[in-house]
Amino acid sequence: MNTVVVLLPGLNRDRDMIAALTAITGKAPKTVWQTETALPPADLVVVPGGFSFGDYLRCGAIAARSPVMRAVAEAAAKGVPVLGVCNGFQILCEAGLLPGALMRNTSLRFVCREVKLSVANAATRFTTAYAENQVIRCPVAHHDGNFFADAETLKRIEGENRVVFRYAEGTNPNGAINDIAGIVSAEGNVLGLMPHPENLVEPEHGGTDGRGVFESVLGLAPAKAAA
Repeated sequence: MNTVVVLLPGLNRDRDMIAALTAITGKAPKTVWQTETALPPADLVVVPGGFSFGDYLRCGAIAARSPVMRAVAEAAAKGVPVLGVCNGFQILCEAGLLPGALMRNTSLRFVCREVKLSVANAATRFTTAYAENQVIRCPVAHHDGNFFADAETLKRIEGENRVVFRYAEGTNPNGAINDIAGIVSAEGNVLGLMPHPENLVEPEHGGTDGRGVFESVLGLAPAKAAA
């Protein structure tokens, strides 16, 4: 089981992601620096969270133009699963791998707390461990997590059932349109997710609700969880 974690200046959740992937797969992921132009063979490529390049210009805008992101795009085009979490989600949108944009939270404040997520589509490569409409816990930590898309793009995303996670039970922390917390690409192998599933994968974290994202895409998922 080979996983890859992308490293960029300013990211600060890479160690959390590396620890989570190591715990789940039993094997430490390979890491690739921003200047790399090719990726090693991988069953999953992850762009973790943080504040790449200080979030100057727009969150993820500079990172999206790094050489390594061209390699990520090439891998995605070949069908390799790609997961972008928080700043990684922003980077994937800026790189054109996902539609829409992540704007400033409506509160204009950084939000760091636990939210609830509803599994809006349990049939994706990233959600086979969950039941449809299952509600899970997941932490968030972001200042620009307010997902937005124009009316036509939003209609397409919703119509194609590409919304994978929504904020549930009134816990939307950022004002995201339609409570959108995570979406997949049209091909289904690229997921952008604003909350941090890597921070809820072991009992010591207080729960394992986030583990299913990784077990699903890596083919390690047990039988479907009960709704």
